[in-house]
Amino acid sequence: MLQQYQNILVPVDGSKATEEVLKRGIEVAKRNQTHLDILNVLEINQFSDTYGGAVSGDVIYKLSEDVQERLKELKQEAEDAGVTDVDIHVRFGNPKTVIAREFPADHHNQLILIGSTGLSAVERLVVGSVTTYVSRNAVCDVLIVKPATK
Repeated sequence: MLQQYQNILVPVDGSKATEEVLKRGIEVAKRNQTHLDILNVLEINQFSDTYGGAVSGDVIYKLSEDVQERLKELKQEAEDAGVTDVDIHVRFGNPKTVIAREFPADHHNQLILIGSTGLSAVERLVVGSVTTYVSRNAVCDVLIVKPATK
């Protein structure tokens, strides 16, 4: 029997994989005639470590504003493609736990579509793959979207 999903989560991080993951999320949401959540998780600690010390509230506000604008564009893309029920979300925290457990528990997602990688090889070694963590620890089904081959 084919699984029917009522609530799908597509986490995006602005990497090259975002477009492919969103495209697949749109296809699945349309096929299932279901709700689509598009989520971006901002990890403030990452900026503190990178830029040495605390990040000002102004920087965080500007960053979250920019992310919100980009998410609005992605929502419009989904709606233009025929998805009628789309919400966008920005969360602060550890992307691994927010995507795998916290957000799906709060929003009752039944499927997470996530890119096979959004980080460079060096970043994966240092911080570990969010996708690997999510696939092993998610509270719902996970579909890993591979990059398109040309």
